[in-house]
Amino acid sequence: MHHHAKTDSEVTSVATSSPARSPPRRPLYYVQSPSRDSHDGEKTATSASFHSTPLLSPAGSPPRASTTRSNSNSNLNGKSGTIKDHHHHRSHNNKAWNTHIDAIDEEDLLYGDDRRDKTLPRRCYVLAFVLGFLVLFSFFSLILWGASRPMKPKISVKSIKLDHLRVQAGSDATGVATDMITMNSTLKFTYRNTGTFFGIHASATPLDLSYSDIVIASGNMKEFYQSRKSQRLVTVSVMGNKIPLYGSGNSLSSTTGVPTVPVPLKLSFVVRSRAYVLGKLVKPKYYKTVDCNITLDPSKLNALISLKNSCTYH
Repeated sequence: MHHHAKTDSEVTSVATSSPARSPPRRPLYYVQSPSRDSHDGEKTATSASFHSTPLLSPAGSPPRASTTRSNSNSNLNGKSGTIKDHHHHRSHNNKAWNTHIDAIDEEDLLYGDDRRDKTLPRRCYVLAFVLGFLVLFSFFSLILWGASRPMKPKISVKSIKLDHLRVQAGSDATGVATDMITMNSTLKFTYRNTGTFFGIHASATPLDLSYSDIVIASGNMKEFYQSRKSQRLVTVSVMGNKIPLYGSGNSLSSTTGVPTVPVPLKLSFVVRSRAYVLGKLVKPKYYKTVDCNITLDPSKLNALISLKNSCTYH
């Protein structure tokens, strides 16, 4: 194999274009700066920049300061860009919030009066509650009153006993001579409260015994209280003392002073009842008028005269 000798020009050109080879260098480690859009990358890059430093170069090769400086600059630029984005985002939110507040203030100025008119004050609610309670209570009271009306007390006159009867001559308060009558009698009747949930206070007008439209005896019933679904026997003394009869006493006069003929009398009185259904708020009242036609036999003194079929009630 023959080698061609190189000319001086070729040797010179080769020497000029190909410098002397240096010994091989060890590879360097570089840190790549993260993008500005990732906050996590910022933290990773920052951590990597502090902890991932390049290895020392072998002897004879200077460190690449420019590469490290460029990486630091990129990290700083990434941080500053992230901070700028954060401030820009906060300023945008503040502007949006201020705009929302301004819109609310304008709505309050434009519609504030209407909203106040539509919103009722607290005392209106209190007044509505009081009125509603009164209406419901009145309705409930009306129901109780209506339920208690049919529960009227029942009265039944049982008997009358003539204790004393005497007709004698006398004169009235003006000195006019006339026959005078004196009598004592005892009347009995039953009073029954039919109410199932209320008691009754009962009273009565004077019990009058009349002869020829002249009241010859009268009695007063004591007021009493009758509990629900109960009854009692009421006894009243009906008496008259020297009541002038004027011309009506001619048929009753006798030598003994005791009439010899039956004496027709009329008994009348009114029983007043008041029920307390709901305290003193619901108090229904009942009135019962009693009229009895009685015929007294003077020969049967101190004897009970039955009046079961002699009275009317209305």
